[in-house]
Amino acid sequence: MPLDTHHSAPSANPMTVEVTRGGIVESRHRGAAAVISVSGAVEASWGDISQAVFPRSAIKAFQALPGVESGAFAAAGFSAAETAFACSSHNGEPVHADAAASMLGKLGLSEADLECGSHWPYHEESARALAISGEGPNQLHNNCSGKHSGMLALAKHIGAPTKGYLKPEHPVQQRILGMFEAMCGVDLTGAPRSPDGCSVPTWAIPLENIAYGFARFAAPTDLPEARAKACEEIKAAVATHPIMVAGTGRFCTEVMDVLGAKAFIKTGAEGVFCAALPEYGLGVALKCDDGATRGAEAMMTAVLRHIGVLDGSDLEKLSSWVEVPVKNRNAIQTGAIRPADGWLAF
Repeated sequence: MPLDTHHSAPSANPMTVEVTRGGIVESRHRGAAAVISVSGAVEASWGDISQAVFPRSAIKAFQALPGVESGAFAAAGFSAAETAFACSSHNGEPVHADAAASMLGKLGLSEADLECGSHWPYHEESARALAISGEGPNQLHNNCSGKHSGMLALAKHIGAPTKGYLKPEHPVQQRILGMFEAMCGVDLTGAPRSPDGCSVPTWAIPLENIAYGFARFAAPTDLPEARAKACEEIKAAVATHPIMVAGTGRFCTEVMDVLGAKAFIKTGAEGVFCAALPEYGLGVALKCDDGATRGAEAMMTAVLRHIGVLDGSDLEKLSSWVEVPVKNRNAIQTGAIRPADGWLAF
């Protein structure tokens, strides 16, 4: 699949999500989505799936793969929960900050060795408790601290400097770049690149290639044995410890808590979402055009229903994500977030 970052402007992507109030549609989201098989076939698509997008945190599993495949995580003594945490965009709850501290401790490093920056926990109760304690946030609370701790493990394992591990030319980032290219079947030479929110480099990749990468992650039958084993190890860790990947009240955690090994799903900033579906040998990648998380989550729910991975009792358990209620400050429901009328039929 060639990388085309200069194709002509496509026609508008389809309307995928609508937000209602008082019985009418108040807001709408457009987007594109690709469902690709492990053979590279396009099983379903909506909108321009050739567009190159920054996948952001949606591909943290691919950033963790070199650490697992090389034996760096095993050498560090990381637990399955910590392996799952290396793929996280977490809330900064105590369980997450503690996991980051544990991983760094096993490496003989500390919070000061992280280069991700700090911010308050996304989880409101955790942020409030931290403030009441008289403390402020540090890099352990950064939603990417697990990923960064995993990168430091890889740096130590291959004998590379731990300082500057997020620079594009650093051996850790070069290994990750190679992993992106190998998994997604794309040459990223000359591709747009930018620091992510946590300062790690992110490359723009076509949606269809990202989905192809997740199909191979879902069913790694054509990958080298060590890489296939690493894929299975990461999927098993996340399925067993979904709380580590996002946190309380988060879409990724709640959906994987119900679906277990049937689906690996991961959010990314600016409306990107990806999924690996092992039972189907499929990968999914989508982008909500306006970058809205609410739109991307609704799109992913709809695509999972369309494929059939989300149905029956699982669908009932996740009904609050199928049509997300919109409530005001008095908890009165004013509308809902749902798939746009006519986009996908169920």
